[in-house]
Amino acid sequence: MNHKIKAVTQRIKERSQKVRSEYVGLMTDESHSSVTRNGLACGNLAHAFAACSDDEKLSLSGESKPNFGIITSYNDMLSAHKTYEDYPKMLREAARKHGAVAQVASGVPAMCDGVTQGQAGMELSLLSRDIIALSTAIGMSHKMFDGGLCLGICDKIVPGMLIGSLRFGHLPFIFIPGGPMESGISNEEKAKHRRDYAQGKIGRKELLKAESASYHSAGTCTFYGTANSNQMLMEMLGVHLPGSSFVTPNTPLRHALNEFAVQRLTEIINQKEEYTPLYKVITAESIVNALVGLVSTGGSTNHTLHLIAIARAAGIIIDWQDFNDVSEAVPSIVRVYPNGSADINHFQACGGMGYLIKTLRNGGYLNENVKTVMGEGLEAYTKEPRIEGDKLVWKDSPQESLDKEVLRSVDEAFSPTGGLKILDGNLGRSVVKISAVKEEHYVVRARAEVFSDQNEVVEAFKRKELNKDVIVVVKNQGPQANGMPELHKLTPSLSILQNQGYKVALVTDGRMSGASGKVPAAIHLTPESMNNGPIAKIQSGDLLELNADTGQLNCLEDGFADRTVDKQSIIGQSGVGRELFAQIRPLISQSELGASFII
Repeated sequence: MNHKIKAVTQRIKERSQKVRSEYVGLMTDESHSSVTRNGLACGNLAHAFAACSDDEKLSLSGESKPNFGIITSYNDMLSAHKTYEDYPKMLREAARKHGAVAQVASGVPAMCDGVTQGQAGMELSLLSRDIIALSTAIGMSHKMFDGGLCLGICDKIVPGMLIGSLRFGHLPFIFIPGGPMESGISNEEKAKHRRDYAQGKIGRKELLKAESASYHSAGTCTFYGTANSNQMLMEMLGVHLPGSSFVTPNTPLRHALNEFAVQRLTEIINQKEEYTPLYKVITAESIVNALVGLVSTGGSTNHTLHLIAIARAAGIIIDWQDFNDVSEAVPSIVRVYPNGSADINHFQACGGMGYLIKTLRNGGYLNENVKTVMGEGLEAYTKEPRIEGDKLVWKDSPQESLDKEVLRSVDEAFSPTGGLKILDGNLGRSVVKISAVKEEHYVVRARAEVFSDQNEVVEAFKRKELNKDVIVVVKNQGPQANGMPELHKLTPSLSILQNQGYKVALVTDGRMSGASGKVPAAIHLTPESMNNGPIAKIQSGDLLELNADTGQLNCLEDGFADRTVDKQSIIGQSGVGRELFAQIRPLISQSELGASFII
């Protein structure tokens, strides 16, 4: 095994020893508890199965058949979650077929970052992750269930479900994806239309036509953003079935995988020899495997928040240094938009998760001493599902990638290091995603232009005030200020400036997430401006340097450290329901602690 990965794993285990021991103790106590369905009063039980069939009532009145709680994020506005509309019915039928019962335990909110990009509603997006975790816990709190089936795909939904499920980690859980939509127009073509619109070359009608040709049906968006990074991570963690992440919706293979998930859950409950509680799946070793998957594929920067929160829910403490050290040790072997021109369906076709895990495993980059929903180790995850006749089987994944412009072996990597880097300096600590950034843009030294809102940046761009070497600073975007929205609205404008030959970078205490692209962006800057972070001291005209080679982010002005600033005012507290979250924002932890108010 790679000695650096081994060392990171060991230090995480040592750092986490106390809190992990407490968490495992709690889960062990819960697994031995007799307060399940047979501990409920008759009135409790009658309420719980009042709407069930007579056969299900008979099954649930004893302990002879397992009952699975379905946590669903279905809504029919969010394309990825539209796929779940009929899943509960199918899962109930599969449960009945395999001697079990399944009930929808609860629904969780599932907002769409694509709909809210650049809008006020985006300020609720990150907060929704913890609300989803709480909703998951409420659904599982009825003491009716022997396991859980989680239906979620997109940005905050999967991390929130996993955080909530980990509080019931004495039970087995399987996460069921819905799959990506079929490919529409290329992501490069979509990006070109966005740049043309920002420059006034095309109108809204032409832009909407292009966007609709890209986002055109049920399923996840096909670029490698947070939603598809979620699916990769769930497979690396071992809570998905092998090869299930990127199978398209409404196909025989998708349906077969869904049924097998129910069958497999019946085999790993507490009463069976293969009992596989979630707390034994999510360990320091599996978390490091997830880190390896993230950096080797150039996954979403949102997971520098989410993985920290997920790990902490399991009593495991990780920080950005762990991300950085893993990224320095692991090669970059995937090129999917925005890190390349291909989409996630292309990645699946040329080898997908089976080949990815196989080559990382062969290279010694993965911890093998893990449990998954399929058993011990990662061998099962080097295979891919197929239907032969009417049976679901797993076959070996390809021995070589079928397209080395998209997916490579660790011996033929695109880069010897991964796609993330941590920046440190007199402006604080931040994350930069370099997997799509050309090396010539790794270092940007330029004067700052300071803003407090992304719309101000767009207006300055339209006035041509940014036509120069510039580091755009957007402050007051941290978790306590306004919920830490994504600033995707800046991508077309900053990309145009870079294409015109200017040295351009972004510095912010906000987020960019899976769409972080070709412009170097120091994001998640902590401490945030609301926490008297140094970003609040920056003035327009200050000379800044973002250096992704050395991992430095600094203001180069004499006396910068001695500057004082007034306490920043909390913003964005009214409109689209934001006022309901005003009491929560001051409780949210800083970025490197997961930006959470519950962990």
